[in-house]
Amino acid sequence: MLMAHPSVLRELLEQYEELRALHERSGSVEARQRMDDLAYTLCVCTGTREVESALDAARRRLSTAGGEPPTAAPVGATASTEAVPSAS
Repeated sequence: MLMAHPSVLRELLEQYEELRALHERSGSVEARQRMDDLAYTLCVCTGTREVESALDAARRRLSTAGGEPPTAAPVGATASTEAVPSAS
C-alpha cells in the first residue's frame, strides 16, 4: 500500500481539526463539506474506511515517522509557485 508522506498527513490532520472546530462553533456548511472532502482523502491516504480510523492511523503514522515533519501552513495559505533559481 502506498503511504502518504508524514508532512501530507500532518497537513490533512491539522486542516481537519481546524475545520471540525470551526464547524462546531458556527455550523458552517462550507466547513462541513470541506471536512467531508478531507475525511475521504485521509481514508484514502491511510487505507481505512471511516474518518475516526483514518485520524487514528494518521496519528500513529506521524508518531512513528522518523523526525518531526514540517509544520503545515495555516488553512487558506498557499504555497509559493515561484521557480527556484538553479545553481549553475
